[in-house]
Amino acid sequence: MSGVEGDESTAAGSPVPDTAPPAAVETPPDDEAQRVYLRFRRVFGDPNGRSRDGRRRKAIKLGSPSQPFGTGREPRGIADVLASVTTEMGWNSPLAQSELMEAWPALVGDELSGHSHPVSIDDGTLTVQCDSTAWATQLRLMRGQVTTTIVQRYPDAGIQSVRFLAPNAPTWKRGPRSVPGRGPRDTYG
Repeated sequence: MSGVEGDESTAAGSPVPDTAPPAAVETPPDDEAQRVYLRFRRVFGDPNGRSRDGRRRKAIKLGSPSQPFGTGREPRGIADVLASVTTEMGWNSPLAQSELMEAWPALVGDELSGHSHPVSIDDGTLTVQCDSTAWATQLRLMRGQVTTTIVQRYPDAGIQSVRFLAPNAPTWKRGPRSVPGRGPRDTYG
């Protein structure tokens, strides 16, 4: 009977203590999926704060107006955009090295570039293949001047030295008719 009287007093408007938790306090979830979700949310943070769309939704909720012509949104030229992208991605050195390889005729002149061509760049060393030993010797004598020009024009390439290769002499060390021993000594008589 007392339960019926309690229901009547509630209906009559007498004050009954509020047993519902406030909105700020999370109620313990009944289902395991809710408990896991709330634990992940406590550990890893709010998923709306991590993504770009979540930040945008949060900004709209906070009432900050979008500014399409605000600072930092001015249009830039394509050269500036590409320069900033190559710097951010760390492509300056490979791009400078490829420019150096393409500009070899402008660096050494038409006559020398007609008899030599850059082959590779390894660990700061530019390797150049020459048509003959005479051209390789000529370029070795000009090594200081060539290296200085490269460093001045292409500082991002990272070239520290230049190596000039002469054409390879024929060898009889390998092949179907090679034999162990001293090899040819008096071939060119």
